[in-house]
Amino acid sequence: MITEVAPAPERAVSEPARPRRSRRSWDEVPRRQIYLPLSVYLLFTLVPFYWILLFALRPAGSTSLVPWPVTLDHFQKVWTERSFGTYFANSVYVGIATLVLTTVVALAGGYALARFDFRIKRAFLLALLCSQFVPGALLLVPLFQIFARLQMINSLGSVIVAETVFQLPLSMILISGFIRNVPYSLEEAAWVDGCNRLTAFRIVVLPLLRPGLIAVGSFAFVHAWNHFLFALMFLSDQSKQTIPVGLNTLMSSDSVDLGALAAGGIIAAVPVVIVFAFIQKWLITGFSAGAVKG
Repeated sequence: MITEVAPAPERAVSEPARPRRSRRSWDEVPRRQIYLPLSVYLLFTLVPFYWILLFALRPAGSTSLVPWPVTLDHFQKVWTERSFGTYFANSVYVGIATLVLTTVVALAGGYALARFDFRIKRAFLLALLCSQFVPGALLLVPLFQIFARLQMINSLGSVIVAETVFQLPLSMILISGFIRNVPYSLEEAAWVDGCNRLTAFRIVVLPLLRPGLIAVGSFAFVHAWNHFLFALMFLSDQSKQTIPVGLNTLMSSDSVDLGALAAGGIIAAVPVVIVFAFIQKWLITGFSAGAVKG
């Protein structure tokens, strides 16, 4: 009787010892490699701001590199003598009105793009994207002719409408993306509970869009606050000018009042800095929105 003998088990061949790697992971970067680029960036960023503060706070004719003694004469001069109080109020009015109009219209258009399908949807989206390649200067002539026929020249309403038209395409695209991130089943559940489409949108969808709306509205406000071209072309009365045009009046072909110009620049920058300081958390949440649990 022949029996099959099982083969002897093979001996495990010991692998050559590998060289031990350093325990430090790739994510651990020496601090000098982080602080050095940040220091260079802060140097190029903060030095211009310090220079503006220096000219705004030191007395006229001084050449000191330290603003001492501190004076507020330049701020008083631009606020009273150069009518920056009026410019500031006009800019606030234009910025807030542009924010509200852009957000409301973009919210309605973005909801339609996100929730409805229609024949020219792709062509409409393509037109919105292509409009971002058109500079604002090309819109001056047609907008001026339209506002002239509507008797809106030299009116803050013309600047508000122009800024809203310029901001709407990108705002609609962004808000439609935020709405797509909201599960459609949430609206369907609200419909089952007896809500109509408008009520379901107001109760269920709108609270979830808060970060996106703040992001879109803040950029609309900042763009309207800083935009120079529309206010320069559509407004001729000095009492209706905005801050960017007011800063331009501080510079002439003969001389430039650096102290007044620096003070006006600080007045123009402070509201924007305050806005971004308060809404920074919402901006980060809005741009990182995309994971909605349902």
